[in-house]
Amino acid sequence: MDIDYGKCWDTSKKSWKSTLILAYQSLGVVYGDLSISPLYVYKSTFAEDIHHSETNEEIFGVLSFVFWTLTLVPLFKYVFIVLRADDNGEGGTFALYSLICRHAKVSLLPNRQVADEALSTYKLEHPPETKNSSRVKLLLEKHKFLHTALLILVLLGTCMVIGDGLLTPAISVFSAVSGLELSMSRDHHQYAVIPITCFILVCLFALQHYGTHRVGFCFAPIVLIWLLCISALGLYNIIHWNPLVYKALSPYYMVKFLKKTRKGGWMSLGGILLCITGSEAMFADLGHFSYSAIQIAFTFLVYPALILAYMGQAAFLSKHHHTIHKIGFYVSVPDCVRWPVLVIAILASVVGSQAIISGTFSIINQSQSLGCFPRVKVVHTSAKIHGQIYIPEINWILMILCVAVTIGFRDTKHMGNASGLAVMAVMLVTTCLTSLVIILCWNKPPILALGFLLLFGSIELLYFSASVIKFLEGAWLPILLALFLVTVMFVWHYATVKKYEYDLHNKVSLEWLLALGPSLGITRVPGIGLVFTDLTSGIPANFSRFVTNLPAYHRILVFVCVKSVPVPFVPPAERYLVGRVGPAAHRSYRCIVRYGYRDVHQDVDSFESELVSKLADFIRYDWYKTHGIIDNEDDGSRSGASSGECRLTVIGTLAFSGTPAFELEDNVQLASVSVGFPTAESVTDVIEMRPVERRVRFAIDNESEVDSREEMDTQLQEELEDLYAAQQAGTAFVLGHSHVKAKQGSSMLKRLAINYGYNFLRRNCRGADVSLKVPPASLLEVGMVYIV
Repeated sequence: MDIDYGKCWDTSKKSWKSTLILAYQSLGVVYGDLSISPLYVYKSTFAEDIHHSETNEEIFGVLSFVFWTLTLVPLFKYVFIVLRADDNGEGGTFALYSLICRHAKVSLLPNRQVADEALSTYKLEHPPETKNSSRVKLLLEKHKFLHTALLILVLLGTCMVIGDGLLTPAISVFSAVSGLELSMSRDHHQYAVIPITCFILVCLFALQHYGTHRVGFCFAPIVLIWLLCISALGLYNIIHWNPLVYKALSPYYMVKFLKKTRKGGWMSLGGILLCITGSEAMFADLGHFSYSAIQIAFTFLVYPALILAYMGQAAFLSKHHHTIHKIGFYVSVPDCVRWPVLVIAILASVVGSQAIISGTFSIINQSQSLGCFPRVKVVHTSAKIHGQIYIPEINWILMILCVAVTIGFRDTKHMGNASGLAVMAVMLVTTCLTSLVIILCWNKPPILALGFLLLFGSIELLYFSASVIKFLEGAWLPILLALFLVTVMFVWHYATVKKYEYDLHNKVSLEWLLALGPSLGITRVPGIGLVFTDLTSGIPANFSRFVTNLPAYHRILVFVCVKSVPVPFVPPAERYLVGRVGPAAHRSYRCIVRYGYRDVHQDVDSFESELVSKLADFIRYDWYKTHGIIDNEDDGSRSGASSGECRLTVIGTLAFSGTPAFELEDNVQLASVSVGFPTAESVTDVIEMRPVERRVRFAIDNESEVDSREEMDTQLQEELEDLYAAQQAGTAFVLGHSHVKAKQGSSMLKRLAINYGYNFLRRNCRGADVSLKVPPASLLEVGMVYIV
């Protein structure tokens, strides 16, 4: 596979100036969290487990650990390896999961179609599979419990990112504000730091609804000034206090440190690992920048600045063994610049907090798109910059929990223990998923994936073990939060899949729909009826229930399926799959609307009008194709179409207007050409079309064809007039109002999850009508009880 395929930014065609500008912009978004770690790493490390002595073995050992941890994990692991495992330019946990799902059949997403593999963002160049990689693939595909285990692993990583979004603002702002302890008495400091920290956190969360693009215009300059500031302070302390501190970068000092401190040294690793908090942001925010920009920014600015900052602090502490002040960042700052540095540190901590909060919003939105999180309100705060979102409910919950953590813990030690565990859990998940990507997607020998897993996994497990051992000293918080969130997400996903399976087994045949008519007392009323369903084929049970209780349905009937596919984006030209349900005279259609996990769902006004436009384009295309006026290559691929469920066609950007002339431009970009693919439920469900450029040939009428051509034009015009007349008459949205119950004989755990857990979440989250922005006056809800 070409690992640079599908990147949003083609850096080979851009100037170095553009790449450097992107690298500069990435400072405020990507590196805010990572750059403020010098505020609390040494303070957390020396909080209790080890003590600084006259021999300097402890401080030099910690510096050596910090240097090699920063070198191996952010630099080698993320910059040189993990960043290459992008999904069409997108990064993060779900990007790795979607890559794995596209290369092996391990996805648990409902209404999955094999036809989705024709998407341009889905297709990848596959090198020949090796026997070993195919064995791993077959093993994963064979065992269903491995699919579930993989999903739980992804959900666990997602929950730890959310936990990091809760803990990072607390520890970063608290550590920055704690610099006041050197400028006031202990009594005043005790009563000042907590209120000031809480005030800053409340202001930070209160400003979220304005959007990052409004409050973040100065983020990059702040982080740049902060990095230059800690670099200058580091150089000053090295030159002034201990120029020989560079010797501590040798791995020898790590061994010496562990020999002397033993168990205390191992437990102190829970503080050392905080030096790499925020490293995951390099991968998670890859979609907003280029690989080269993130690589340049970290390698040539962030990494050297952090190393200098830690070396400078170690150089100062190596000459100051007194205990007048606790070990921390501000003790190494000269008195003459302490106040300016304090202000810059607080601003930088706010920037770092903003980045992780935005990342939390993003990953919850992705979880919701893939059916793994209850529906919440998502506000897109920028019409120009994609991906900048705000989720009110999550924002206020995070604010309350963040303030509670600050007031409850009240010190860097407990916050550091909690934050460290969350960070290492996310990194372990990324390491495991990347190992699978190396085998399944890059088709490398399993020995390379195993080497990657053992090298970085062992480092992260060492740090993770040091965090877990401090369960009672703060590490319990991310574990408790993750268990709660994983339970919520898995219950929601499990019930969603069960509902889909119930719909699939209880769908009605096409013959039943076609048999409905005046003889049965069924009437067709003016207007368009949009029947929303999760099914990609067949007639949903909620529609049969609707017709049974109200023996009438609309003149134009459209079965709409809004579904997510395991790609970050679906191009607009490939979003709508449209086909007929029954003959043309029945005026029934099926429309599948596909979104990626990072796509912005359109509001209902544009959706309704665009849907009618796509239906009109499909009607024209279908009539022209049926009568041989449009002739495409690949015509033989239709043989797999079902006689009942007509082929589905990708309706893209080409609009057919009016009756075609005898000639058209020789090179026309059609939105689609016919390609046959089965769905997951049936091998003869749909024929789908894939966007490529084709030549369109129009047949020239001769005298024998004039009559049939005129008849076709008349029928086409009638169908279009029916469509537009129905649009003028109004649109009704038919949605199912479901209640889910566990069937008799189910286990106690399943009954608790379905009858109480899922139904409680469903009642207290946003309804489908609100998520789809259906006008209340046009909503028709059909009550359904699902026995799963």
